[in-house]
Amino acid sequence: MLRTIESLGDLAGKRVLVRCDLNVPLDGTTITDDGRIRASLETLNELIHAGARVAVISHLGRPAGVPDSQYSLAPVAQRLSELLGKPVVFASDTVGASARSAVSELANGDIAILENLRFNAGETAKPDAERREFATMLAELGDCFVSDGFGVVHRKQASVFELAELLPSAAGRLIESELGVLERLTTKPEKPYSVVLGGSKVSDKLGVIEHLLPRVSSLLIGGGMMFTFLAAQGHPVGASLLESDQLDAVRGYLADAERLGVDLLVPSDVVVASSFAADADHEVRDASAIEETAWGASGIGLDIGPVTVDRFAAIIRDSSTVFWNGPMGVFEFPEFANGTRAIAEALTHVDGLTVVGGGDSASAVRTLGFADSSFGHISTGGGASLEFLEGKQLPGLEVLGWQ
Repeated sequence: MLRTIESLGDLAGKRVLVRCDLNVPLDGTTITDDGRIRASLETLNELIHAGARVAVISHLGRPAGVPDSQYSLAPVAQRLSELLGKPVVFASDTVGASARSAVSELANGDIAILENLRFNAGETAKPDAERREFATMLAELGDCFVSDGFGVVHRKQASVFELAELLPSAAGRLIESELGVLERLTTKPEKPYSVVLGGSKVSDKLGVIEHLLPRVSSLLIGGGMMFTFLAAQGHPVGASLLESDQLDAVRGYLADAERLGVDLLVPSDVVVASSFAADADHEVRDASAIEETAWGASGIGLDIGPVTVDRFAAIIRDSSTVFWNGPMGVFEFPEFANGTRAIAEALTHVDGLTVVGGGDSASAVRTLGFADSSFGHISTGGGASLEFLEGKQLPGLEVLGWQ
């Protein structure tokens, strides 16, 4: 049984360490998507109103275990203060003098955020003893621990796993919400149930495809991974992204889908470009004729084509449950964003549960101007969501009592 905040009792006056996932994209010191910060607000506000002394911990980016100013959480502290409408104390280290001072000076209902966890090598160390040593230093700053960074619960890291063993611990509201939605996708989802998978690599989605195929009505394939499917069907794909070592696995999934009566749909047309560039010349080609452009075998597919867009959108609109993970094309380039935009638009017309599976998908819908409220749920954990849907055990959840 998942332990929740209620299990921690009266929190007034207690120092509560809260593990959030505030790994937001930055352009210099400017946050380009604050979705993960906003997702943390429900838990943080609840703790503040309960009179807890809140110390937020998170990582940002992938610093090499040492302080690196480009990965500082200072801009996040500023944005969190704006969203909460109250001061947020910023500690310039994680377990050092600044962190200890910041936490010790908190009054009931105050909040601080400590510097990037990954400035300490112990956070992600492979040896258990090194992680536990760092977690022990973190634990000295708190009386209890709330884990609310769903995007990291698939990682056995000091602030996710060992810290939850060292202090009285519970899941925050974001983790509760994420689990509730993901359970609906895996336990008797309402049919028709469509899963839309995109992104660059088939290898990232193998477990999801295998686990969900027996459960879905339709599986729609786009993004860079579509070219491995097209190649598995015998079509030349030019210079498009291709994982040739996954061809046999993909052929197996195509056969499994036919055996199970699942509509596994691969694009029938593709937007082919002369190069990987925003201003590249491009044209629409049948999926079997990618190399029949003026660029021949150097042509590169960068989006699903309009016929595929219409077909995918119709299936999505007629579904009762939809899970989408991975853009349909290079949405960062306006000329190749149509497929991703059309999938997002179709999801807004579904009369049922729609889930945008985090990561690049969440970034895409916001970049393209869609409000979070347009969808049933936008996950904060791309990798964690996928591993949950694969049926894997996630250490950051198991340590909180989840089975």
